[in-house]
Amino acid sequence: MFLIYLDDSKFAGMTESQRSGFGNAMLDYDEELTRSGHYIVSEPLKSPSEAITVRKWNGTVSTTDGPFMETKEYLSGFFIVEARDLNEAIQLASHMPLATVGSVEVRPLDILIRQDL
Repeated sequence: MFLIYLDDSKFAGMTESQRSGFGNAMLDYDEELTRSGHYIVSEPLKSPSEAITVRKWNGTVSTTDGPFMETKEYLSGFFIVEARDLNEAIQLASHMPLATVGSVEVRPLDILIRQDL
């Protein structure tokens, strides 16, 4: 899984055409991954200002606006790809257009298996 982190300040000095160019380049990247057989699914996420964090601590549900973070970067999207190993996943992530202005976290998916209790 690729988790894409962006900082809006990186886009502040760009023209609308430059910002839109990243959207088109990401769609091209989707097609590249599809052609190579690595693509499974990807989606952008709405702005952190539209996020709500939910907790149920000590049996009480609470919500707070926004994500729980203290950095300028925020999670802006994800990709799930099929890769032979971590090295191939890193290679694929290095071709992502947004890697030039943000960061891409490569994290293997785990499998949750129900345990008999």
